[in-house]
Amino acid sequence: MSAKPLDAEALELRYLGRKGELALLLRDLKDIPLEERKPLGALGNAAKADLEAKLAELKGAAPAAAAAAPGLDLTLPGQPFPKGSLHPLTHTMNRLAEGFLKLGFTMADSPLVEDDYHNFEALNFPQYHPARDMQDTFYVDAKDAAGKFLLLRTHTSNAQIRAMEKQEPPIRVFHTGRVFRSEAVDASHSFAFHQIEGLYVDKGVSMADLKWTVDAFMKDLFGSGVKTRFNPSYFPFVEPGAEVDMSCVFCKSGAGRCPVCKGSGWLEVMGAGLVHPNVLKSCKYDPEKWSGFAFGAGIERFAMLLYGISDMRMLYENDLRVLKQVQ
Repeated sequence: MSAKPLDAEALELRYLGRKGELALLLRDLKDIPLEERKPLGALGNAAKADLEAKLAELKGAAPAAAAAAPGLDLTLPGQPFPKGSLHPLTHTMNRLAEGFLKLGFTMADSPLVEDDYHNFEALNFPQYHPARDMQDTFYVDAKDAAGKFLLLRTHTSNAQIRAMEKQEPPIRVFHTGRVFRSEAVDASHSFAFHQIEGLYVDKGVSMADLKWTVDAFMKDLFGSGVKTRFNPSYFPFVEPGAEVDMSCVFCKSGAGRCPVCKGSGWLEVMGAGLVHPNVLKSCKYDPEKWSGFAFGAGIERFAMLLYGISDMRMLYENDLRVLKQVQ
């Protein structure tokens, strides 16, 4: 063992210990007149500080001045410095946003805690309408001006109403965010998940405009070889409505036993349609003058397709073995 630590300890005990020479000198200052005590006390404290610094160097510790050097953070981990990454869902939302920004859309916003009017009524979900049963809802212990309970939004479609209330047409916006439904968690469902919403309102907007927009977006996201198709479907806030399918990016053709598309060759990825006249009227848009299309999709579905994730729950479990694969 090196002798330095032992020598330093002996010196510290001799001068700075409870009965050390310097400690006793400082203690005796109380018996000296006040006018002499002040300068002697300052000299004694300076000697003590200098001695402590020298002892620290003798023990092999870093000097106090070096520890306080600007730009040095002793709490940082050593090299190699660990590198973090964005969550797969954040990556996916950024990619979706980039795609719609290229198509001339701008980003809109809407609250997570919403009132009944913006979440249901303005979107052509009248009170007691059976379509409300399609969305099991979380209500909160607070009411809006009409006396109805507020709720956690069940879809990002409330962004459509918020955007149309704020500006006159033409309007072309999209919104990404979290939504909430009272559903059991399994490989393809969760009580909290994410959606992307899009809205375009102008004169003479048709299903052809919707199909071109969706097709261009899908090709930008998955490659030029991806195909899309529309199947008739029902959503209260669009008429006509459609489910949008894309060709399977895993099996390419549907041949064989693809576990993702079940051999059909197609995957349902989006709901869309022309904005219902009642929705336009609720925002004081004249449906005889203006028309538009709207679409909505689950962001988790896109993340699973982009990164080959088979179980939706893997996105929420914070397993670094999964998350580190997406840099």
